[in-house]
Order: sequence, then structure tokens, then C-alpha cells
Amino acid sequence: MLTAGEKAWREKRLKEILKWEENSPYEDFIDPAKIWEILERKKNPDRQEILDIMAKARDNASSWAMLAPEEVAALANLKDPDLWEEIFETAFWIKNKVYGNRIVLFSPLYISSLCVNNCVYCGFRESNEFVEKKRLSLEQLDEEIRVLTEMGQKRLIVVYGEHPESDVAFMCQTIERIYSQKFGNGEIRRVNVNAPPLFKEEYEEIKKVGIGTYQVFQETYHPDTYRRLHPKGTLKGPFRWRLFALHRAQEAGIDDVALGVLFGLYDWRYELLGLLYHAQALEKEFGVGPHTISYPRLEPAVNTPFSVHSRFRVSDEDFKKLVAIIRLMCPYTGSILTAREPAPLRQELIRKGGVSQMDAGSQIAVGGYATLKRENIPDKQQFIIQDTRSIEEFIFDLCKEGYLPSFCTACYREGRTGENFMPLAKHATVKHFCIANGILTFQEYLLDYASPQLREIGEKEIIPRYLSWLEENLAPAAKRVRELLAKQKEGRRDCHL
Repeated sequence: MLTAGEKAWREKRLKEILKWEENSPYEDFIDPAKIWEILERKKNPDRQEILDIMAKARDNASSWAMLAPEEVAALANLKDPDLWEEIFETAFWIKNKVYGNRIVLFSPLYISSLCVNNCVYCGFRESNEFVEKKRLSLEQLDEEIRVLTEMGQKRLIVVYGEHPESDVAFMCQTIERIYSQKFGNGEIRRVNVNAPPLFKEEYEEIKKVGIGTYQVFQETYHPDTYRRLHPKGTLKGPFRWRLFALHRAQEAGIDDVALGVLFGLYDWRYELLGLLYHAQALEKEFGVGPHTISYPRLEPAVNTPFSVHSRFRVSDEDFKKLVAIIRLMCPYTGSILTAREPAPLRQELIRKGGVSQMDAGSQIAVGGYATLKRENIPDKQQFIIQDTRSIEEFIFDLCKEGYLPSFCTACYREGRTGENFMPLAKHATVKHFCIANGILTFQEYLLDYASPQLREIGEKEIIPRYLSWLEENLAPAAKRVRELLAKQKEGRRDCHL
């Protein structure tokens, strides 16, 4: 139960949120009746229509365009298994066209699970006394960073609950603390943030500490479902406050923002169109769409019956489809597949879904990296993760299938973000940076952290393969990468283009 102080903080902030909603300058972009009308109208797409949509999606990989809502609806309603195999191939082709055949690695770091909200599906909801909730001290945070850097990680997504003890001041303090830590050759070079919606002035404070991407997942774009699952009187209750969270972030100058839906709360076909309309709204208002799209699937959580009984839970087959559709729908956007999913499905979806970013070695309990190692402790977690591979194991599996593992953080640190990044992604030229920096960060991992077995396949197969690709496609970059690879072997670190 919440304390009197926690209730007072929530009530004060809720009044400010409702006042913002009353004066919001933005026009709603979600119309449930229109979405359902489109889905119904495109209920039985014919083969030629689907082939035309795939051809358009391929063309879009070299331009700024997204698919239209009617085209996404047609894909979502398709039943033909043979055409689905072609869609999966198209998704993989588009991802490689834009980003190259590399997979970016990151790890989630839960800093605080304290929360004043009471979301029906969440193990961390304030009324769930069966799950332990806590906030890291700065000393405990240091220990988490030490463990993560010793694993070889360079990229984090930090996660905070909505609570007075994890307010904007605490978020800024912890992000600065993370960047300040260095353990031998280990350091975190990019901190993305998954946290509650903020006011513009609060986003401005977050921007000052040098974050990467700011994520706010809408959870569901269906207003009635949203209100049913996020009780009135909580900070997460107001639908429009959350819907325009990333608009306010863009206003504040945070030009890398990320969308997401928790699939399983409502019909997955409807949610796909919600994501598309959200991406279009950001493009219309700011000229910069989402940097990434995530698609977590509802997973079991302790004392959370809704998580297993929702009638909208998404099957594996439908999940594969929606991941591929997202790649065709918005080709320039990073596609994030998390360790919620089992390892075999994740490996399959790299090829079938056009996935570009994945986490590895993940712990989602607060303090989990330092204390839990590779165990799953359900009463300390928001949900149950299914892929428990270490970073080493995950990378080795990538290499066996010929992918380039990458810890690249160069674009964000060289100013290739927002309006400077989008032209590179939209015209399919960013992959030259992706491959070059992927090679460099992978060799850095091999030199500092890899087992002899992984180092052998990395140095003899993966790096030569992608250096050869770079030489064929951008010889000057290949020459520079070779120079930097030599410097890394002499002891230099953080080499990038």
C-alpha cells in the first residue's frame, strides 16, 4: 500500500497532468472507429495486392516513406502461408538494405521498481505485495555497472518506475553516475531510458545528462482498453498524456524517441495501425519519426492473473507476422526484440522479422546483475524472461549464423541523431557506418572479453567477411577501419567512425 507521502506526490502530479491534457496543443491521431473500418475493409486481400505492397516496401527502404494504413491492414489480415514466406524474406531484405547484416546488443538495467501506478498486467503494480520492489543506491548501481562492463556491455536501457524516489532528479543523478564509471577497458557509452512520461521541462533536464533514446510505450492504442487496465486516479490513467509523451520529448530537444506496444492487451492488428499512426504523427509534427519500435509480448508475472488470461494473447505465429509487418511498415526504424522471447524464436525472427537490436545476458530484477547471476527470481521481476543466454553465448550463436554483433554507440556521440540520422536511415546509407563501427566494437569485445572459441570464429570468419563487404562497397571506410583495428590491437579503445 502507498504511504501518505506517496499518495500526496501522486495526487499533486496527477493534477498537473490533467491540466496539461486540458490545454494540450496536439490533435488526436488515434481514431478507433477508423482503424476498425480499415481492418474490416481490407479483410480479404488478394495475392496481387500483397505483392504490390511488398514491392512498395522494398522501394521505401531507400526513401522516406512508410506504408499506408490500408496496406498494413491488408498484411495483418493475410492468411496465405506461401505469401507469408515472401513477406518474411522481404523483411530480412529491407533490414539488411537499411542497416546491414548486423545485430546491435544492449542490456536492460532496472534501477527502480517502486511505482505508484496499479496497471492490471504489471508485476510491479503498487498493490502487488507478492513482488519485492526497491530502488538501487548509488553504491549498488556502481556494482551493477561493474558486472555489466565485465560482461562486455557498452549499451544500456535503464528502467525506472513512476515514484517520488525515482523522479527526474534521481534519473539524472543515476545516468550521470553510469557514465562516470570505468572498470579497466569497460565503460557504458550509451544510456537509453525507459521511464514514465515527463513534462517538457523535465525532458530538458534529462537531455542535459546526455541520454540516447527515450522510450515511452503506449501499451495499447485502444482508449477503452487503456482506461480499463490503467485505473483512474493513477498517473498512468490519462490516455492523452501518455499518447503525446514523445511529442513533449521532441519539444524539449530529445530527437531520438522510441515507440512500443505491449502486445496481448488488445487485438494485435489494431495495435499495428496504432503504431503506424503514432509514427506518422511524429513525422508530421517534427519531421523525425521513431528511432526504434519495440513489440514486447505479454508475459506471466507473479500474482498477476491478467498476464496469462488475457483473451488477446498473441500466438508465436501471429507474433512472427507482426514483427515482419513492422519492418515493412516503417523500414528506417530500428526493430527491438527482447529476451521476453525464447532463444529459438529470437534466432528465427532475426531472419523472418528483420530485427536489428536485441538484448543479451539480461536481468530484470533491481540489483539482479550483481546478486542473481543467471537465475530467474519471479518475486523480484516485473515479468519472466525466457532467453537467459549470456552475452558470450548470444554472440556465439549470432556468429554461427553469420551475423555481425555490434556494440556501436557512434551515431549518438557523433551527432548522427534525429534529423541528422533520419536521412541516412531513410536512404539506406547508414549501414556503411553500422558495418564499420560494428566491426570495430566487435573486435574490441573479442580482445577484452571473448573466450578463445568465440575469438577464433570472430577473427577468422566474421571480421574478414564484413571487412570484405566494406571494401567492396566503401573502400575509404574499409581502409580507415583497418587502421583502427590495428590501433585496437595495440591497446587503443573506443575507435569509431
